[in-house]
Order: sequence, then structure tokens, then C-alpha cells
Amino acid sequence: MSAVMTERLVAVAQAIRAAGHGGKQAIYEQACGELGISLATLHRKLRELTVKKPRKVRADAGKSDLTYDEALLIVGAVKETTRGNDKVIWALMDAVTALRANGLVRAERVDPRTGEITPLSESAIRRAIRAYGLHIDQLTAPAPHVEMRSEHPNHVWQIDASLCVLYYLKPSAKAQGLHIMDQGEFYKNKPKNLARVMADRVWSYEITDHASGWIYVEYVMGAESGENLCSVLINALQERGGPDMLHGVPRILYMDPGSANTSAMTMNLCKSLGIEAIAHAPGSARATGQVENARNIIERKFEAGLRYRPVADLAELNALAAQWRAVFNATLKHRRHGLTRTAAWMRITEQQLVKAPTVEVCRELAIAEPVERKVKPSLRISFQGAEYSVKDVPGVMVHEKVLVTRNPWRSDAAQVVATNAAGHQVIYVIPRIEKDENGFSQGEHSVTFGEFASLADTSAQKANKAIEQLMTGTSSADEAAAERKAKALPLAGKLNPYKPLDDAELPTYMPRRGTEHKLTGPVVELPPLSHVAAAKRLKAMLGEKWNAEAMATLKGRYKDGVPEPELEAFAELIRNPKPQRPGLRLVGGDAC
Repeated sequence: MSAVMTERLVAVAQAIRAAGHGGKQAIYEQACGELGISLATLHRKLRELTVKKPRKVRADAGKSDLTYDEALLIVGAVKETTRGNDKVIWALMDAVTALRANGLVRAERVDPRTGEITPLSESAIRRAIRAYGLHIDQLTAPAPHVEMRSEHPNHVWQIDASLCVLYYLKPSAKAQGLHIMDQGEFYKNKPKNLARVMADRVWSYEITDHASGWIYVEYVMGAESGENLCSVLINALQERGGPDMLHGVPRILYMDPGSANTSAMTMNLCKSLGIEAIAHAPGSARATGQVENARNIIERKFEAGLRYRPVADLAELNALAAQWRAVFNATLKHRRHGLTRTAAWMRITEQQLVKAPTVEVCRELAIAEPVERKVKPSLRISFQGAEYSVKDVPGVMVHEKVLVTRNPWRSDAAQVVATNAAGHQVIYVIPRIEKDENGFSQGEHSVTFGEFASLADTSAQKANKAIEQLMTGTSSADEAAAERKAKALPLAGKLNPYKPLDDAELPTYMPRRGTEHKLTGPVVELPPLSHVAAAKRLKAMLGEKWNAEAMATLKGRYKDGVPEPELEAFAELIRNPKPQRPGLRLVGGDAC
């Protein structure tokens, strides 16, 4: 654009801004005629030269008439119908309609000027859901994670099993040995065909060293099982020599929580070798992401070539895999540390590299499950015909049981499998107690008569001493014993066990109205006393006031005998006789 045209366009733009209503069209037509361009071109060039005012932000920007609770309920209803493959079944507006009909959401806006209520559109609801961070895409995003770090080579190994693209089928006229499965013949909707080759499938086990990234791969037949996993793991532990470098016993073995990985054989082998076996939580595949990536590398860089290089059997396949892994790990650099995987693994120190027992010993360990043994008062256990000392095992208690297994590196020791405070398995080496010709323990495990020695306090003994000092308010065992001897109150009498009773505030209860019991008690009737028996009782009660006149009164009142309950009343009558009332008289006449 020339300077002249630019200057003219600027003048046109100024004239248009200054023009009143209805005057802009004439300016546009005049400018098009002068410049020899169309109206559309003029508008385009003016847009290029002029700066637009920023669009005014709405006062309610970022706000929505759909509440957060409503959005949460709508998303929850839709999410409830989502399949395992994350396919949404219930349409959004169908869910909103159903929720509105049930009075669970309103999803509407109110016009502030007219008060008219309008249901929110689908687009408005979707915008609000996304603004609240509740969209399905937002909810299914991976959770933030922390990078896992291993300290050195052989600190952490990861292991996983995968189904190989090869199948070992019985020799036929068309195919011999290992070959790729025909998907058209054995696809998933033909279970009979798949069942026919279940035992002949080729599986691969991948092991990666987390620090160096070194990849070990080995192929097996059949299925993912504890036997196959142990076999591959034992082979990986061995020192194979040459450039096939990865070997030794790792500290931690990380794996999927499958039944094969957590089988008794796998756990027995790990316990015996002092390997902490960790199965990540279900649904946390990222935890073994390194070995998953190793599977991809194997498929692309090794198994892809098997289409052009047939193998006759499993032995030939594993030989080819060993050759590939040795070259791959020694030549390709890892992006994380910038070294080849073999060079990174070679930085392992003597202390970090624990040589594994032989294949035969490892297989025996996988079969032999740790057994329980009870701790004797001498802090010993019996195992495989010998005694072993557990006095140095933390937390051991007399009469408690411990898990014990053989030590693969020492014939004069066994191993106790325990769990530490963090919940991780720990292996403690316990020495075998040698006996003399008389069957007595040798060395530090016994003392000769006349000498004195005592074992270190167990955790139970330490706890008992601590409790005793706490209850007596002392700082030593001797002081605690002295307080007990003096019959001192526990806790120096500071504890009143009945104080909660004194502090209890009970409500005031109104007396409850009841009904009298209708039961009538039994009537006890005693036989009357004879006059003689009654006279004896009365004489004792009245003394000198008992005379012949009183006796005559008694006989006159009680002709058939005296009731015992009336003795006291009769005695009172004799003591205080009532005066005789005078007879009635007629006024002016004689007495009646």
C-alpha cells in the first residue's frame, strides 16, 4: 500500500467517524470512486489501518444462571450412566429434562427487567459446566502426580507380562513353529479358536531397572502365571556375562496386582531374597509406566522384525531376544540421564550389587514357604533341626510367633521375615546356635556356672518397666520397687476413679404416676391364748396393777380365750381405766 493511498484512507476514516447518521454512505461511494476500488476492498483496507476499540466486557462476565450445585447434579447424573470405556450413554439435555421434571434442578434464568423465567439452553448449560470445571473432559484428565525417584541401579525393578504377537501352533503344512496369529481366524468373537491355542500362546516378561532404564525381556509359553514369573525373575537375577549386563538382587520389585504376580511362589522368593515386593493399587497403571514403555520399545524395535525373520521355537526366540537387549541397552542413549542404559547401570557400586544365589537355590526358595516358629524364653527358635537366636530381632517377644525361612547365602544362618513400622517387609539374619558334645550352646549363647550374664530386655520387658515407673512416678526400677514396697498409691493418688460420678450432671426427673398393686398380702391368724397364759403375760407387763379384779375383767371380756394382738390394749385399759359415765336423768325427776 502506497503512502498516498494510506493518507487518503486515513482521511476517509476520520470523515466517517465525524459523519452523522445517514452521511457515511456518500463518503464510502466518493472514496471508492477516487481510489478505484470496491466497497468491500475499502472496508478491508480501513480495518487494516484503524484500531478497533476493545469489546466492552459484560458486567456479568464469568457468571452463570446455573448454580454450582445444579451443575454438579447434572454432571453426576450423566456420569452415572457412563460405560467403562468412558462412553457417555445419557444425553446432557435428556438428563436436564429428567432432573427438571423431578424438581431436582431449575436450570433457568430470570429477566431482571420483566421477571420472565426462561429455561437455559443446552449451550448455556455446557458453558456453565465447563466454567465450573465439571466437564467430562476435565473430570477424566489424569490426576497430578509426583515423580518417583530411585537412588541407584538395582534399587527398583519393575516387571510386567504381555501377550506377544506370536503364537506357537502345532506344525502343519502351512505353518511351522512360531508365527503371527491370523486375526481373521482367531478374532475375539471366535472363542473356540482362541481356546484351542490358549496353552500355545507366547508371553513376554519385561523387566526394567528404574534408575538406568535397562530392559530385560524373556519369552515363555502358556499363560501369565506365578511359575513363569518366578522363572523369568530368577534368570534375570543371574550373572549371564558379556554385554547382557543386568543382574543381581534388587531392593524393591514393583509390579501389577495380578494373581500371578502376588502368588505364593513370587512372595516366597522375594521374602527369602530380601526383596520388598510392592504391587501398586488397582487402576494405577502409571506406577509401572516405565515397564509399559519398555513393552512399546520391544514391539517396535524387536518384535516388528519377526515378520521377516522367522524363529523355529521358543529357545531360538529367547536367544534372539538376548542378542537384541544386549545391543539395544549398550547403544541407544536414554533421554533422562543422557547415557546408554548399560553405561548407566555400570555405575552401580559393590555395596549396591548383591549377587543372587544359583538358579537351583532360587527355585528352592520359591517353593519353600516361610514357616511360623514360637519364640522360646531363651529368645531362640527351632528351625530345620537346629536352634537360632532371635535376640537381635527388633520387637521380638517370648511366646510370640515369627516367620522364618532359610538364608540363601549362608548355611549357618536363617532369616526372619518381619514388618517394620512403615508396613514394609524386612529380613533379619539370625545365627544358628552351635552345640558342644554335651548338647550345650557355645559362645555367647550360654554362660558357665559361676558366671553371670543376662539377655537384653525384650520390647515387652521394656514396656513393663516403663509402665511400672510411670505408675509409681519414679525414674528407675529400684525406685519403683521401693514405692511398691511402701504400698504407695498408683500415680501418687492423683487418679480418682470415681470422679466421673461426682462430675456427672443428671437431669431432674419428674415423679411418675403409678398404679397401686392389687395383690393382697396373706392374713396370719394366731390361736387365742388361754386365760392362764394371758395372765402370765399381763402380770409381767402390769406388775402390781395385776390383781383378782383385773383377772375377772379379762375373763369377762374374753370368754373363749385372749387374742395375742390385744394384750397390749388390755394392759393399757388396766393401767388407765376409763371413768364410768353417770346414768341419764329426767329433768325434775329421778335418775333412770
